[in-house]
Order: sequence, then structure tokens, then C-alpha cells
Amino acid sequence: MPPDPHAPWKQFLDELDPLLGEMLLGEPIELHCIGGFAVVAAYDLQRSTNDLDYVTLIPAHCGQDLEQLAGQESALARKYKVHVHRASIASLPTNYEDRLSEVFAGRFRNIRLFVLDPYDLVLSKLSRNIERDREDVKHLVRTQKLDPTILRERYNELRVNLIGPPETHEATLEFWIEAFFSENPS
Repeated sequence: MPPDPHAPWKQFLDELDPLLGEMLLGEPIELHCIGGFAVVAAYDLQRSTNDLDYVTLIPAHCGQDLEQLAGQESALARKYKVHVHRASIASLPTNYEDRLSEVFAGRFRNIRLFVLDPYDLVLSKLSRNIERDREDVKHLVRTQKLDPTILRERYNELRVNLIGPPETHEATLEFWIEAFFSENPS
């Protein structure tokens, strides 16, 4: 994992870090990141993303303060053209927290950023399945040498948490496996 975030995230987070310190009085926040930011930050996808999507904030009571400091309408967002965003709806496998990895560990005093493991990250993109998500999945399959058997096992773990018709998600999963794993047989 890279030691520092890419611009403009480096500058944005460098400026946010002491602001959070003042707000939290020394208690760091923890964000469980998903989406494009997670793929870019942890898995070296070379594309830009203007939001840092997260599904969990610890401590949870800091959500409104974080939104004011770093949300879409914040001064930091206007300055750097990036922002923090709470993903209110996300389909994640049970116990995803057990597989999180910290990115930029020790880089910030008041921010700890965690990303989903690559299988969970792939599955988090299942419901939306837009072109950008498919490119992210293709990148993760190729660079992380993902195993379709493990992906199917994680899908079975996720199935109870999915929103929408299961047959749609299963068709998408099978399409991804056929399209992206054929290039990367395990």
C-alpha cells in the first residue's frame, strides 16, 4: 500500500487531520472506506475519485462534525474538489470488519482509514454495477489475483444482506466471473 494518498487527497487529509484533532480532543476517528477511494488508495487503481465513501465511522457520534468539516458542502471540499461521504446504503458481507486493512497507517494523528479486503470490495459494487464499478472489479481481479471460488463463498455470506432481487445479483456475479476471471484463471 502506498505510504501517502495521491493528490488532492493528501492535501485534503493533511488539512482535515488537525481540524479533527481540535474537534475530538485527541480521540482519532476510524473510517471504513468503500468505493473508488478504497480501490485507488489501497489497490493502486490509477484513476481519480472525488469522494471518500465510508460505511462506518467510529465514534459514530462524530458524523455531523465530520460532514461539516469535510462533507460535500464544506470549505475543504470547495478548496480541494473532493469530500467525505457516508454511504447510507451498502451491501457488505457479514464480518467484513474482520478483514479490513488500514491504509496510510501512522500517517495521520486523528484519522485512521480502513479499506475492505478485495473480495468484499468487489461485492460491495454488485448492486450498482455501473461501468466504473466494472472497471474497478476488473482491476481488483487482475491485480489481486482473486479466486472465483472465494468470491462465490463471500457472495453466499452476503446474500442475506442484499437489497433487491437475488437473481439480478447472481447474474451480475456470474457475468463478472465469466468476463474478468477468464483473463486471470486461478
